[in-house]
Amino acid sequence: MGPITAVYQTTLKTPISCTGIGLHSGEKAVMIMHPAEAGTGIVFERTDLSNGARHFPARFDLVADTFLCTTLRNASGATLSTVEHVMAALAGCGVDNVLIEVSGPELPIMDGSSEAFVFLIECAGIEALEAPRRFVRVLREVQVRDGDKTATLSPSANRSFRCEIVYDNEKIARQSAALDLDDDAFKSDVSRARTFGLMEEIDGLRSQGLALGGSLDNAIVVDGDRVLNEGGLRYDNEFARHKVLDAIGDLALAGAPILGSFNGYCSGHGLNNKLLTALFENDDAWCWETQHTAPDLLAATA
Repeated sequence: MGPITAVYQTTLKTPISCTGIGLHSGEKAVMIMHPAEAGTGIVFERTDLSNGARHFPARFDLVADTFLCTTLRNASGATLSTVEHVMAALAGCGVDNVLIEVSGPELPIMDGSSEAFVFLIECAGIEALEAPRRFVRVLREVQVRDGDKTATLSPSANRSFRCEIVYDNEKIARQSAALDLDDDAFKSDVSRARTFGLMEEIDGLRSQGLALGGSLDNAIVVDGDRVLNEGGLRYDNEFARHKVLDAIGDLALAGAPILGSFNGYCSGHGLNNKLLTALFENDDAWCWETQHTAPDLLAATA
């Protein structure tokens, strides 16, 4: 099931849940996705916190940390980590409104990709709502830079993503991947691409309290020219495809689908977030757009 390309807002038909562990915290995490009314957007809720501290709207301006994952911080100072893979699945499947309950400070990593979340969305089903969908249209090119690393949004009729990465590792080396979200290809071409890391970095990360839940079950581990995971890679360029997945999830924090073309060169969560900030700081670089189509579309997608 690809994204509903209709211009009506969508939600899930029924609640659905999963259980896993947090990649960095190593803590058990229970996640429940609930249908939500039009205009709600994507909202996370930590059920282990009091009512005044539990809500986390999925917004780029609430991103507090981007080291190895995307972390939100709400007005109370509470945080919620590793939201990008769930956000990518929702964007890739065309879901606009959902309330996501999480039992702790980090979302479950599952297998390190968005595949499990796409499966949950498919099982729950997608429902069109009687409200128009708003888009963010890119009007002129916006670019942010960190040394030779860049992230760029350009005007385009399509919602396209392209990422190129360069690693000082013979297995990863230089590779690129691209996806057009309007081609219903997210599930087959990107959703199964897993997060990855280098074997020589693991001890250092764990000494910082990171990657405590990481294993070969939820991340690709590269040691020199070898992939240590049984079965190897799912795609020849799985590393670059995962960067596309991350970019889709990070840019979904814009609060609406972006009509434009994303291009990342060695970009990550930090540059992706800075790109959204730069876009919305420039009023001449974007505009809201609401599209309309035939009135029988709701019946066709119900």
